[in-house]
Amino acid sequence: MGTELIYPEKPPADLPKPEVKKGKDRPGINTGLWFIHDPAIYKDDISGKYYIYCTGAVCHCSDDLINWERIGKVVPGPPEEAVSWTGSNDIWAPDIIKINGEYRLYCSNSKWGVRQSCIFLAVSDSPEGPFTPRGCVLKTTDAMPVNAIDANIITDVKTGDVYMLYGSFWGGCYMLMLDKETGLAAEDGIGICVARRPEWMSAAIEGPYIIYNPDTDYYYLFVSYGSLKTDYNIRVARSRNITGPYVDFKGRSMTDLSDSDNSTGLLIHCGYKWNDGKAYMTPGHNSVLHDTDGSWYIVYHIREYNFTGSPEPSKLQIRKIYWTCDGWPVLSAQPYAGEKEQDIQEDVLYGIYEKITLKPELPQGITCSVPVKLGKNGYYECCSIQGTWEYKDRKLIVKYGSHIETAYVNVIWDQEKNQPSIGISGMSGEGFVVMSKKVGNI
Repeated sequence: MGTELIYPEKPPADLPKPEVKKGKDRPGINTGLWFIHDPAIYKDDISGKYYIYCTGAVCHCSDDLINWERIGKVVPGPPEEAVSWTGSNDIWAPDIIKINGEYRLYCSNSKWGVRQSCIFLAVSDSPEGPFTPRGCVLKTTDAMPVNAIDANIITDVKTGDVYMLYGSFWGGCYMLMLDKETGLAAEDGIGICVARRPEWMSAAIEGPYIIYNPDTDYYYLFVSYGSLKTDYNIRVARSRNITGPYVDFKGRSMTDLSDSDNSTGLLIHCGYKWNDGKAYMTPGHNSVLHDTDGSWYIVYHIREYNFTGSPEPSKLQIRKIYWTCDGWPVLSAQPYAGEKEQDIQEDVLYGIYEKITLKPELPQGITCSVPVKLGKNGYYECCSIQGTWEYKDRKLIVKYGSHIETAYVNVIWDQEKNQPSIGISGMSGEGFVVMSKKVGNI
């Protein structure tokens, strides 16, 4: 008999899905996990609390990444220099970093569909603000090849230099060096391009985010493909150097415009549908947390499936990240519910599963699950496919034909079936991310 598994408990129920009213501000309304758009995750080194900053300059706080309290708006508004430039008081997609005891929030100020934009810096002595605008970091015009929105701040672990990653559409995502003392730009111009897409794909790439993994010695670039349309999805590439070049699983550069089939970048999340429950679309504009206990998490907004064109509110999801043997991130099959890492006996894995394989499509659609069986004596079955599986060192290895899939196994909370279960997160030898969850016994 093996050690009894510790399954996560049922997460607290979220508030009901709210009605969407375009242009309506909700500065004092607690909508739970709904209307959290462009989330940036941060863990405070003093209090140990987790914070999320999202569009609208709204802050949420948590002790456990599950229960969230709405702090409210933490930036009173853009500085006058920014408003004069953009003609807007909107604040989009803030990102935070702490340098020399100062909390620095980088905020976008713009209007939809234009490049007359600005990224400004606001500072505070507390992660809960209020943040006082200090000045504009970068301003762009419609004549420029990039848009000054979606800032992410990253430090070079080798040199200590600080960079601002930013941009979307019309030329891709760029990096600009910052002055560590002031937090403002340390160089003129727009910086260097690290990712872009062909114009026939509307050049749609946004929400760039870079994080360093000390275990692999790679910087990982996460980007969102799409324009908040139904094909929005998250891709990843990596580099030994903070400024790139960033290449995907197959060695293709993220600045290469010869992407004829929408396959550049490792696809780690897109629209999906399990057999039970709701379908989801448009996961994107993510941030990543490497927690102090060594755990990794991805945070992003997502929407329920709706192709009708009617407004659909965004919602927060958080998932654990696991790393493949060759250093690529894969996501848990279900949102985070407090699951702990633990040893799982092989006989617990026998059963019926659902499996989702994330493959690039043109356009990217909703990926549906297929049935899988992990039988006794290493028997594997997926629809008409037959193969073998083995389990050792918490890794599941599946073989069928010439194909091999390697995955990480852990407990999960199945939100569609409302029950604890087993989740599998991995990748095929061809570079396709796979997610599975156990739905029945044999």
